[in-house]
Amino acid sequence: MQPGAPGQPSREVAGAAAPAPGHTDADVKFMQGMIHHHAQALEMTALVATRTARDDMTLLAKRIEVSQTDEIRTMQQWLADRGADAPSEHARHEPGAPLMPGMLTADEMARLAAATGVGFDRLFLTFMIKHHQGALTMVKELLASPGAGQDSDVFAFTSDVDADQSMEIDRMAAMLAAIR
Repeated sequence: MQPGAPGQPSREVAGAAAPAPGHTDADVKFMQGMIHHHAQALEMTALVATRTARDDMTLLAKRIEVSQTDEIRTMQQWLADRGADAPSEHARHEPGAPLMPGMLTADEMARLAAATGVGFDRLFLTFMIKHHQGALTMVKELLASPGAGQDSDVFAFTSDVDADQSMEIDRMAAMLAAIR
């Protein structure tokens, strides 16, 4: 629409609207990698119920579980809608699966699984902070890629990941500082 002169109506201008930005290969790789990343967070949160006595740890784990399970479904649907491979939550255990930034190594996961009580709480919070920082790194790397992050769904998703995980890092850092 082009505004008219004072007192004159606006008029429609043909061809003036730019097409909505599409997705890039970097967007697809980001979504696929973030599925792997979120899947490991779910494995970590599954340990909490049998290894902590703290209600705040249980509530934190539940919040992470609910949000990241929903986000995995969203990412899988986004990929499927664009004809891209949508890995399952279990694909990260397949040979050659990538270890995305912040993800725990097999040794770190074993250490976490072996811990209990206050030792588990400290290790879980330390590792989950590292894990969330890795997700923020993935977002920054995506947005630094030419043309990436312009798809409205990808932009909204990365904005949510950045805000939610930054807030959870602050919350977990405070919880970690409070553990004696």
